[in-house]
Amino acid sequence: GATATGTHAGHVLGTVGYMSPEQVRGEPADQRSDIFSFGSILYEMLSGSRAFKKGTGAETMTAILNEDPPEFSPKVAIAPALDRIVRHCMEKQPGQRFQSASDIAFDLQSVSGISTTIGVAAQSGKKRTAWLWPVLAGVVLLTAGLIVGQWMRPAVLETQPKLHRVTFRRGTITTARFTPDGNVVYGAAWEGQPVGIFIEQNGSTESRPLGLKNTDILAVSRSGELAVLANPRAGNGFEVLGMLSRMPQGGGAPRQIADEVEYADWSADGATLAVVRRAAGKIKLEYPLGKALYESASWISHAKISPDGKLVAFVDHPYQSDDSGRVAIVDQAGNKKVLSGEYVSLQGLAWAPSGNEVWFTGTTSGSSRELRAVTLAGKERLVYLGTGTLTLHDISKEGRVMFSRDDYRSGAIGLAAGESKERDLSWHDWTTPRDMSDDGKYFSFDETGEAGGETGESYVRPLDGSPAVRLGDTKSPTFSPDSKWVLTRALNGAKKILMIPTGAGESREIPTGNVQVHFAYFFPDGKRILEYGNTEGHALRLWVQDSEQAAPRAISPEGTGFRLRECISSDGKLIAATNPDGKVVIYPVDGGEPRVVPNTQPDELPRQWTADSKGLLLGKYETPSRVFLVDLASGNRKLFGTYGPADTTGLQASAAPIFSRDLQSYVYGYTRITSDLYIVDGLK
Repeated sequence: GATATGTHAGHVLGTVGYMSPEQVRGEPADQRSDIFSFGSILYEMLSGSRAFKKGTGAETMTAILNEDPPEFSPKVAIAPALDRIVRHCMEKQPGQRFQSASDIAFDLQSVSGISTTIGVAAQSGKKRTAWLWPVLAGVVLLTAGLIVGQWMRPAVLETQPKLHRVTFRRGTITTARFTPDGNVVYGAAWEGQPVGIFIEQNGSTESRPLGLKNTDILAVSRSGELAVLANPRAGNGFEVLGMLSRMPQGGGAPRQIADEVEYADWSADGATLAVVRRAAGKIKLEYPLGKALYESASWISHAKISPDGKLVAFVDHPYQSDDSGRVAIVDQAGNKKVLSGEYVSLQGLAWAPSGNEVWFTGTTSGSSRELRAVTLAGKERLVYLGTGTLTLHDISKEGRVMFSRDDYRSGAIGLAAGESKERDLSWHDWTTPRDMSDDGKYFSFDETGEAGGETGESYVRPLDGSPAVRLGDTKSPTFSPDSKWVLTRALNGAKKILMIPTGAGESREIPTGNVQVHFAYFFPDGKRILEYGNTEGHALRLWVQDSEQAAPRAISPEGTGFRLRECISSDGKLIAATNPDGKVVIYPVDGGEPRVVPNTQPDELPRQWTADSKGLLLGKYETPSRVFLVDLASGNRKLFGTYGPADTTGLQASAAPIFSRDLQSYVYGYTRITSDLYIVDGLK
């Protein structure tokens, strides 16, 4: 299948079924043609059939030029990451394929999908997996042969992308930026320690700390001045907020600028900053600081100013606590334009040095983000495909690209009533607990990582460790009081919610008028529904829908915060939430003034009413998570419990547990991110 050494233009050589498009056209072929042939052989080994098999040679060559390889049969359990490698080998354009055999080996070495493939197939018995071992052995031999063949091939004069690993410790890379002199400054939380800022000289493998504890880097100006985030704390989902401060690269005390900031970027001349920050229940993009260009009820991330200073690119996320979204730009008059399609995970963004493209890392399925580019006219292209989750951090003025390869894992740990030892209840790679049944026997969760695919998947699982039951392609399932139903939000932004049976029965759609619902919850009577959502152009608030046919009615001001069904009192008359100022308050469902909960701490959130509705459990996003019980009448406050995994390396701040109504059972989620930072030369 590989081309002969020294192939020239106008000569069509090779076995037809494994030829590359450039071979078919009789164009010059280099090692990337071998990579296409390698992908064709690997596809056949995995699927049992050729990628481009037609009746005649001419028809086969036409397919190679114009058609994509068919999807793998559902009967063949192929991990998504391995599928991506195969298809990346067979891109039509040589520049969009892997550029060398070492790139393939690099990705195959780290792909977790091979073990996943074996594990999934093994569930169907030994006969199902018997064929995999020679296939995997063949992959190793093919890769080795490809590397040897490329070593023997005459050198290709064009520059190929080359990866340089920057970090080697165990922990989480938060942000990374190039300095004006070509060095790297990055934020990292190593070995379970708080985030700090580190500087690494170009070409070195050693980093030195800047000496600021619990501080992250946001941006570096042309003069080397740093914009940093002091005392970062976890917000909803992936959000991290803190105090924006400025400091010289050489040292000195940071000067505070603005609080509640999530992202910041310097203009090219270093004179002004664009920031993303929360205020009054909304998130705002300001450029310069204080001038709002765009605001959202959901989430804005990764704001970057264009090289000419006229535009700000950012990721516009439609839901809180969810990193799905689109790349967008906004000009200084506040005119917004969406550039990209929808991605189920989109984090990391930077302008190309030319200012003609925005580069970003996103994926349309699962969590393995790819490096992509989109023009200001909305034309997208693939730049680099690796395995695992890539996060773009920066692009230097010379075109060097810096991204991290992140291993994301989110799981669940629970304790059943009467047991003394917690049990890890994680199902796939991104298990997020959403609710617990009133009797404490089950919890609901969704999977929104690699296993969740394009839509996410909802499940119910017993706390005794029995297998989970899949409910459907939805997110954020919450129980009815009798646990026979769950409510989930609709897909694709539809203004409705779904009511799905946990056992036998038919699902139902419940329209929500003009309210875009983010989360939905049954009241204790099992009839009314509490919705957390917003109407277009407005911030999130609480709504009550008294019947499936009734229009939702607002019961709280815009900017209210809410997350758990257990924050509805047992009689259904009171809702514990946070008001637009972030204070924990109690809203009467049937009208009346809200009451402030006494003796609470900043950033605390309500988690659960006591059974008699006289007390409230409170917690914040932290590691480990501490839960406090506050008596509503006296204001007395005491520690109820502390929760979290023993290994804190890469652990992100997590929410307090979800409890059963009698407080005897609980489940909590955790997220662990371990990262390696890379610089890539030669990407175009």
